[in-house]
Amino acid sequence: MTKQQLIEQIKLKKSFLCIGLDVDLDKIPKHLLDKEDPIFEFNKVIIDATHHLAVAYKPNTAFYETYGVKGWQALEKTINYLNQNYPEIFTIADAKRGDIGNTSTRYAKAFFEDLNFDSVTVAPYMGSDSVEPFLTFKDKFTILLALTSNKGALDFQGLETQNSKIYQQVLKTALTWKNSDQLMFVIGATKADYFKEIRQLVPNHFLLVPGIGAQGGNLQDVCKYGLNEEIGLLINSSRGIIYASNGKNFATAAKNAALELQSEMSEIILERF
Repeated sequence: MTKQQLIEQIKLKKSFLCIGLDVDLDKIPKHLLDKEDPIFEFNKVIIDATHHLAVAYKPNTAFYETYGVKGWQALEKTINYLNQNYPEIFTIADAKRGDIGNTSTRYAKAFFEDLNFDSVTVAPYMGSDSVEPFLTFKDKFTILLALTSNKGALDFQGLETQNSKIYQQVLKTALTWKNSDQLMFVIGATKADYFKEIRQLVPNHFLLVPGIGAQGGNLQDVCKYGLNEEIGLLINSSRGIIYASNGKNFATAAKNAALELQSEMSEIILERF
């Protein structure tokens, strides 16, 4: 998918909602556990109920890897279902990979070629030669961890280095890498106060923003400084949508939770654009 195609979907749906498919068998409705592949069945129903409200889906691979081969097969079936039935949806493999160059190339092939995701999250700690292999794939995006939403994020990301903090240096340095126009950045919603200066550093790149809802992030606060002329945000909600109910009405509950966020996004778009 190209950046322009993603922007067109955002305008069409009046939404910049990303839904995280973080499936925990202890939390999904019990009646699904009798299915041959309960993880995929859960995802399929969630996707069918919310696809008209979301522009992206983000499976966190840890929630699939924990179930071994069956979990990985469920992930493969999920991405295949999305690509076959909703090819207009932007897909994110939340894998947080990052290793030496030849290993990164293999990670990139796994997610971009074998599974055919549109993007993958990558850790920047090992530097340019660990990230640039991901950036060689046409119409694929690398979403670099910059300022995350977790409690300990500032343990390292907020440290001062010469005249800037580490997360600021990540943003500035990444823009010098080859094919940096294929970068997006993870900026946590719980760090809303930082968005103004982050937008000064990366005015034209998309930001993937986790932490809305269950983690305490606020949509209005993020949008105040996070939006750019092309919207430029993908706001992720996982638990708040997919676990809105653990009963047989879980699909309707998920749709209603997604609609609540999408409606707020629609109002913001109409006000700002």
